[in-house]
Amino acid sequence: MIHASAVPPGSTGWWPYPRWIAHRGAGLLAPENTLAALRLGAAHGYRMAECDVKLSADGVPFLLHDATLTRTTQGLADVAGANASALAGDHSWAVLSQLDAGGWHSRAYAGEPLPTLAQVARHVRANGLMLNIEIKPTPGTEAHTGQVVAQVAERLWAGAAVPPLLSSFRPEALAAAREVAPTLPRALLLDTLWPGCVEQASALGCVALVCHHPLWDAPLVAQARALGLRQLSYTANEATDVERLLALGTDGIITDRVDRFAPVG
Repeated sequence: MIHASAVPPGSTGWWPYPRWIAHRGAGLLAPENTLAALRLGAAHGYRMAECDVKLSADGVPFLLHDATLTRTTQGLADVAGANASALAGDHSWAVLSQLDAGGWHSRAYAGEPLPTLAQVARHVRANGLMLNIEIKPTPGTEAHTGQVVAQVAERLWAGAAVPPLLSSFRPEALAAAREVAPTLPRALLLDTLWPGCVEQASALGCVALVCHHPLWDAPLVAQARALGLRQLSYTANEATDVERLLALGTDGIITDRVDRFAPVG
């Protein structure tokens, strides 16, 4: 296993988070974005997890990565009818709460439900863990989702020593989150580099830039640091990739392989 300290040389400023972050809980070894995955990541020593949060049709923040329910849930036809929309955001929480979000992964997790952000907050806070909440809007609801998720997160983590880190690929979601909950830290996610993207993160008042791991190189690290942005990577699962990121001195590594990398520091 690879070991690393929490704060790399050259980093400055406020940063309470560990370097190692369990992607979607423990999204390969257990069904992603479930309490079971969060528990398994913690069992491997991870003190922080990343998860994806979107809104039900009636405004309940819950965990799910995809826009549709097809890949990671079962039972929609039984609950909502054979012709029910596969788009998660089209359904109320009363419907979504009845779906099986574990059986697709393995029989051992059959019946594992979709969790609400409130349920996750209780688990995280009760166990002294930290959370990176990726705001994952249903297309067309970017600002509304950013606003609601930030408002709910601010309430759920009221009085917490370490707040959740809000991140999103959508600048409009982060801008809306900033408007309603300016004290919650934010990060811009990037799968490609586009003109002005690093400056955009700074303009949004972000504390970090979260890039697809191959994007990071020494000049990009230097640019982010010059603007006071921490540098995080997703989703690094191979030792050679992790070693390169450690050599660059980046601040955070989001990984599926909680069984491969020891989260030391």
